Amino acid sequence: MGKTVMKKGKSDFSKRQRRMAYVFIAPAMFLLLLFLIIPAFMALGFSFTDFYVLTPDKMEIVGIDNYITLVSDELFWKCLKNTFYFTVVIVPVEAVIALGLAVLVNKKSFGRTFFRTAYFAPVISSLTVVSILWVCLYNPNDGLFNAILNTLGLPSQRFLRSADQAMNSILLMSIWQGVGYQMIIFIAGLNGISQELYEAAAIDGANSVKKFFYITLPGLRNVISFIVVYVTIQAFKVFTQPYIMTFGGPQNSTRTLVYYIYQQGFQYKKAGYASAMAVVFFLIVVFASMILKRLLIERD
Repeated sequence: MGKTVMKKGKSDFSKRQRRMAYVFIAPAMFLLLLFLIIPAFMALGFSFTDFYVLTPDKMEIVGIDNYITLVSDELFWKCLKNTFYFTVVIVPVEAVIALGLAVLVNKKSFGRTFFRTAYFAPVISSLTVVSILWVCLYNPNDGLFNAILNTLGLPSQRFLRSADQAMNSILLMSIWQGVGYQMIIFIAGLNGISQELYEAAAIDGANSVKKFFYITLPGLRNVISFIVVYVTIQAFKVFTQPYIMTFGGPQNSTRTLVYYIYQQGFQYKKAGYASAMAVVFFLIVVFASMILKRLLIERD
């Protein structure tokens, strides 16, 4: 009798817990449905139409015509190339710099808190404000960077106004702005590695280099995998920097895929064509994430 009452009490308690769980996750699920899932299916549907924002009543189904147009769109391939270049460069560079900074500021030394704060400060700054600031720094006439170059006896550079330098200039700013976030994650990973491993290695005569390659890197494997996947997804979505700093120029050298989707959908009002590009972009990101997951995570 007592056991039956206890089981019934536990069952009622479990039901109340489940109900409370549903209550707490309901707002998040509603927002997810409203702003992500429904728009995603709407974009998929619009991609098979000639939907023009200013004349929605004249929308007609055109099948895969938008996708066929996409294949022959040279600017689309140019934007895709720029996006891949940005991603391929920024992912390893940010990871390496962030790991180096994490190792440096994680040591018990004077001013450690100050340097952690200084390196992380750009992350909490508005990307729009940071982009405008760096436009001033890159000014070919009276910008700080050219002033430094001239002081060193080097010629001035055009930076954002050069088709050859613009994307690399945006990359430099993006790395400076985002590396602090990866640094904090690496610091958390470093603090999770047992100090006993380093002490045992020191007893065996291992130097700092061997400790780094045989203890630190293996201990950070899961952290590195997370950072690579996270930064890759964020890099594919790059929009603010080229939009604020170069408007996709010069000569489309900084026009990215997300920026091109924005232009087609909101500036040219071609929502159908923009939706087709958004679907292709989604598939590219998913495919890239699956490859990274297989290479970095499932190998374990």
